[in-house]
Amino acid sequence: MFTSINPATGETVASFAAFDPEDIELALKRADTAFKAWRTSSLDRRTELLAAIADQFEANKQHLGETATREMGKTLASAIAEVEKCAAAFRHYAQHGPSFLEPVHTRTSTGHAVEHWLPIGPVLAIMPWNFPYWQVVRFLAPAVMAGNVGLLKHASSVQGCAALLDQMVTAAGAPDGLFQNLPIKSDQVSDLLADPRVAAATLTGSEGAGSHVAATAGRHLKKVVLELGGSDPFIVMPSADLAKAAKTAVTARIQNAGQSCICAKRMIVHADIYDDFLDRFAAGMRDARVGDPMDKVDMGPLSSVAQRDTVLEQVAAAQAAGAKLLVGAEKIDRPGAWMTPGVLVDVDPESDVAKEEVFGPVAMVFKAADIDAAIALANDVPFGLGSSVWTSDQAELDRFTRDIEAGMIAVNALLASAPEAPFGGVKRSGHGRELGPWGMHEFMNLKAVMFTGDGQTGIAGD
Repeated sequence: MFTSINPATGETVASFAAFDPEDIELALKRADTAFKAWRTSSLDRRTELLAAIADQFEANKQHLGETATREMGKTLASAIAEVEKCAAAFRHYAQHGPSFLEPVHTRTSTGHAVEHWLPIGPVLAIMPWNFPYWQVVRFLAPAVMAGNVGLLKHASSVQGCAALLDQMVTAAGAPDGLFQNLPIKSDQVSDLLADPRVAAATLTGSEGAGSHVAATAGRHLKKVVLELGGSDPFIVMPSADLAKAAKTAVTARIQNAGQSCICAKRMIVHADIYDDFLDRFAAGMRDARVGDPMDKVDMGPLSSVAQRDTVLEQVAAAQAAGAKLLVGAEKIDRPGAWMTPGVLVDVDPESDVAKEEVFGPVAMVFKAADIDAAIALANDVPFGLGSSVWTSDQAELDRFTRDIEAGMIAVNALLASAPEAPFGGVKRSGHGRELGPWGMHEFMNLKAVMFTGDGQTGIAGD
């Protein structure tokens, strides 16, 4: 049994029955049967289905948004925006997906080759609670377009969102077994990965979860895409628009209550503008409106009391290592998982906390003497997911592009994923890419068909 707890009140939202082994076996049979038919479906059928799923998301965005807010605490406005982004992703793949699947022709020393992108089978998605719809859609929309089918193991705390995802796809007219939500515990994932009917896996989550899934998949020689943690740098140089940078930094740190892998978590500021930036940033964090996520506020509660307490423990550890708490990071005494946004300064870059991901609304602000020091600080963590750089100097941007160890860089803007662009990281932030043609191709077989001679196939009818 799974229970959803409203982190804004501490009250139980709903309970959901877990699958038993017989339910799991039935789901695998349905997925296997669905794939055998869907792999040869027409591109028109796939695009029609994606468009219909987008329609379902748009028609039900209020209900979907409210369910996410009640289950994991994000503001209703951001939850609805997440649903709208999901609809846009389905439409993107409906419009552009066929072109991603076009054969590629290549000259060879003996003739030519034609490369075809072909589906590989059921893909298992192991997904977290922080963006309960978008994380799933990032894998689901390209999987459907590719001719694959999907199995979802969602986080225990957002089983209501997981059930709604299943309902949206079914209501759009998807074939039986094309996408299935599996309400299962984490300790059942290994058996699924071992099953020959599961072709591959994608995981968004912690470093530990990613390592375990990768090891299990590796034993069975199965492809994985891993999108893991991040401790993203937000670098501000003297040539930047300081007011805009400071305002965006606040949004970057408190969006989703700081519970985003690509939230800016470490503000690295050039010494010449450090004091000015810090004054603006600290004021913005102090003034952020924290309250009922169903209202017009900047931040609701964290996803759970346990997550809130973990963040507060990290703040205490930073202080014990010599950091100064400049603003907030205080527990709010009310039922639920509440705390205020916080700012830490004078953090020892070599301390344990400085190397960790703080998955909550607390920023660490560092002073850098020059661009070399800023890049060194940015790279001095095990993670390499995203980053944000603020400069109007092309030479500085060229340095950041070349030298920052990350899969993504936002320039003078908040980092956000987009259906058109690749999403993913390096180092302990994982490997592989989601979104765009790259995300679709991760779980496809690039089959080369080789021809010799002058380009004729030798097949009747040429």
